[in-house]
Amino acid sequence: MKCVACGSTSLVEGELVDMRGGRMNSFKLSEVSKWKSMFGVGVRGVRAYGCVNCRHLQFAVEFTEEDVLRYKQFEGEQLGVLERIGAAAEGTGDA
Repeated sequence: MKCVACGSTSLVEGELVDMRGGRMNSFKLSEVSKWKSMFGVGVRGVRAYGCVNCRHLQFAVEFTEEDVLRYKQFEGEQLGVLERIGAAAEGTGDA
């Protein structure tokens, strides 16, 4: 892994803590309610990395394989609504 600020590979892994000693090590998907997240639904782990070279702090989220498959479908340029409807109709043979 490289530092996004300077490109150095001198990163040290660690974790964030609040001033009372509690860990701040989770990322909550915004589409998940607070109630569900209290039971661990939609909460992902976070790793922190500090760059020894430029002292930049960066984070990495521990996504599940299911998350990767679900959210990667939105990567890149998306079809317009009318194009999606046309593609769906072509796929069913009802065109």
